[in-house]
Amino acid sequence: MPIRTATARWDGNLTEGSGTIKTGKGGYQGNYSFKSRFEEGEGTNPEELIAAAHSGCYSMAFSKALADAGYTDTAVETVAKLHFDKTDAGFSVTKIDLETVGTVPGIDDSEFQKIAQAAKEGCPISRLLAPGTEITLSAKLA
Repeated sequence: MPIRTATARWDGNLTEGSGTIKTGKGGYQGNYSFKSRFEEGEGTNPEELIAAAHSGCYSMAFSKALADAGYTDTAVETVAKLHFDKTDAGFSVTKIDLETVGTVPGIDDSEFQKIAQAAKEGCPISRLLAPGTEITLSAKLA
């Protein structure tokens, strides 16, 4: 498997500085700042990128799990809501709420929920985050 890379550059001090984040293959490049991370400023932030990675990973894992169970989805869309909170240890990612909607012909809700939960447990980004982060899942059939 290839090694995935990303680069970040930060110029200036914490509150007045700014930076850029770029994925290794150039698929994404964005600006970030203190305001985009700790307030509502323009740009991205590391936590938003983690949420994007988690939603993408989960959607793919769920699609694969459905296929492994004999179902063909026509779409899986997932929103990841990452909670970035100040704790006794400092700022931490404390929780991620995954909200997924799947269009899966021929499946009942019980089977859909079972496969959705298994995909959450098997998703590589979920496994990465699970030791210190609560991960919830809301799964709905379209």
